[in-house]
Amino acid sequence: MHREVIRPRENWQRKVEDIGFEWHTSTTDAGTPLPYWDESACWVLTPDEVDVIEAATNDLHEMSMEVVERVVTERLYTAIGYPDSVADLVEESWRRHNSNETAVYGRFDLAFPGLGEGNVTPKMLEYNADTPTGLFEAAVAQWHWLQDCHPNGDQFNSIHEALVAAWGGLRAENAGSNTLHLTSLAPHPEDEGTVRYMQDVAIEAGFATKMIAAADIGWSVPEGDEAAEAYFVDLAGARISTLYKLLPWDWALSDPFGDQLAQAVMSRSLRVIEPAWKLVLSSKGILPILWDMFPGHPNLLESHFETSKFKSGVDVFAKPKLGREGANISLATLGARGQIVGSPHASVAGPYGKEGYIYQAAAPMARAEGRAADGTNCTFHAVIGSWVIGNESRGIGMREDTNVITQNTSRFVPHRMS
Repeated sequence: MHREVIRPRENWQRKVEDIGFEWHTSTTDAGTPLPYWDESACWVLTPDEVDVIEAATNDLHEMSMEVVERVVTERLYTAIGYPDSVADLVEESWRRHNSNETAVYGRFDLAFPGLGEGNVTPKMLEYNADTPTGLFEAAVAQWHWLQDCHPNGDQFNSIHEALVAAWGGLRAENAGSNTLHLTSLAPHPEDEGTVRYMQDVAIEAGFATKMIAAADIGWSVPEGDEAAEAYFVDLAGARISTLYKLLPWDWALSDPFGDQLAQAVMSRSLRVIEPAWKLVLSSKGILPILWDMFPGHPNLLESHFETSKFKSGVDVFAKPKLGREGANISLATLGARGQIVGSPHASVAGPYGKEGYIYQAAAPMARAEGRAADGTNCTFHAVIGSWVIGNESRGIGMREDTNVITQNTSRFVPHRMS
């Protein structure tokens, strides 16, 4: 695996906007353009490296499903950052997951420097299983880039086809309703773009669709009939029976209508995608549980709820159980009894951490020396986002940063196979 510096396509901004990729560039607080999509480089992987990533992703997904079973069976909700009040919802959803509570997608973040670095295997950093983003970029944007720049080349990417099949399966299960509502918090260009892409995929799979901002979803209580069931509605007053949400479950449940959401899901008057059992997998609290269940597994990193369980001298990331986009993560070296030696090597500020932290050993990442946008020498660190569609590994997207912590300002860089 290596990073290749290349020339961006002429008028690349227009090219990506033509396919619906409107959030390719953001701006800093000072108004300076901040590229998110970056095709001044690409990562090149060998077929053997792709095979290794695919196998690791499938194994990690199977192990993660075993973790859900353990959390549900032993009611480990507070350990992974949730109140016990989520138990009934998660457990009812998990009971139904083999019939009509199937999932559509998720994204593992992996550290993997490539097979050229010796006997190194992909290591799980976390599982973004509830509201993963970077989907359109991985499924569509980098595929169009490949067709333009390497028309005879290949890429580990069958994400779109797998999504259509997954939504087609949901459509077959959803015989009672043909309308899918899709929602996210607005305004948020990246989230709204992801939702629009999911809408296109669902339409291709046979759904009629309606987009609605989360704040515009209403709760209807029928008048004059005490036995009638209340339900969620869109702005036209139409009942919402199937909802795709790009909104974290823990945020949704903390909303003033969170109790009604749980009630509607448990009574089966509302189906939500992703299902409520994804609450478990969206917590980094599963990382120590995975390590406890599969100690020494080649695709896992040593992880604990306490720093005292690590040997002295280990570099360890502190991660909030319910954090997102790298916020509140720090990297430090541990000394005796798990005490931090000196100052953290890297850290990112943010609003998370009240739910508690887990601690995970650092791992070698894909990295390359190069030049930053300002012309200074730097080291690029890349995380592999490995997509699970249905229950299978279907492709990757790569994000890189000059910081060892991937965050919301990190860039998406396309990849190809050698």
